[in-house]
Amino acid sequence: MHIVISEFMDDDAVATLRSRFTVCYEPALVDRRAELLPLLAGVAALIVRNRTVVDVALLEAAPGLRVIGRLGVGLDNIDVPACAARGIVVIPATGANAGAVAEYVLGTAMALLRLATTRSAETAAGQWPRAALSSGREIAGKTLGLIGFGGIGQLTARLAQGLGVRVIAHDPMIGDGAAIWRSSGVMATAFGALLAQSDIVSLHVPLTDQTRNLIDATALACMKPGALLINSARGGIVDEAALAAALRSGHLGGAAIDVFDQEPLAAGSPFAGLPNLILTPHIAGVTLESNVRVSALIAERVAAQLQIPV
Repeated sequence: MHIVISEFMDDDAVATLRSRFTVCYEPALVDRRAELLPLLAGVAALIVRNRTVVDVALLEAAPGLRVIGRLGVGLDNIDVPACAARGIVVIPATGANAGAVAEYVLGTAMALLRLATTRSAETAAGQWPRAALSSGREIAGKTLGLIGFGGIGQLTARLAQGLGVRVIAHDPMIGDGAAIWRSSGVMATAFGALLAQSDIVSLHVPLTDQTRNLIDATALACMKPGALLINSARGGIVDEAALAAALRSGHLGGAAIDVFDQEPLAAGSPFAGLPNLILTPHIAGVTLESNVRVSALIAERVAAQLQIPV
C-alpha cells in the first residue's frame, strides 16, 4: 500500500491519489489507533489532520514511511524532530486555509460586538430584547491586536483594515524594521502594550513551550475592560480557567474559542453557562472551500514526493 489517510479529506483529492497509488482512506482511523498502526507497516505516505498523533510509536510501526501530509498548518500533533531523524518529509498545507481562519476571526468578532449570539432563545419565545441589544458595538474604529503575524495574521489584518479597523501586532520573530510592517500598515507593538490597547485580541501563534498559557490571568487582567479574545490558533495558549473567570467577572466583553487544551472539550468545562461566548469544535480553518484547497494541495505535494526516487 502506498498511502493511508486517517482523517477526512476532500473526495476529489482522494480520487486523484487513487488514480495513481494504492490508497486506504478511512476517516475514522484517527479514533482506532490499534487498527491504524498495523496498516502502516508497508506504507510510504500518511495523510492526517490535527487529531492523528504521529509519535515515535507510530513511526516505528511505519518503517517505510517517506512523507506525511498534514491537512492544515499546525504540527503539534506530529513529532517533527523524530520524522526528520528518519528522513520523513512533513508537508503542511501552508496558506490554503488562511482565508477561512481570517473570516472566522472577523465574523466572530462582529457577532460578539453586536451581542448577536446572546438573545436568540428569548426572541424566538416571543420576547423582544431590543433594548438589551441596542448597546452592541461596531467593528469600525476598533483596534485589533494580532499576537503572531505570519500568513494568517497578515491576511486577517488586510480584511480588518477594509472594515475600518486599526491593526497592531506582536511577533518577536519579525524585527521592528522588517518591511512587512510598512507594507501592511500594521504597527509592531510590544506584548503588554498590545493587550492594553486592543479592543479585540486574536491569537495566531503555534503551541510551544514559550506560548503555553501565554494568555493567563495576568495577561487577561492587562486587557481593556470589555475587550474580546479570539483563539483560532491552538489550545493550551489560553489558560481556560482564567479566561472563564475573566468572562464571568465581566472584565472581558466576550470570547470566541475554537481550540482547546483537551479536544473534544470535556464535559463540565469552566466555560459552561457563560454569556457572550462562542465555542466551536476546531473548525476555524475548515470550510467547504478550504477543504478543497487544502486537500488538493496535499494530494499534489504528497504525490510529487512519492515520485522522487529513493
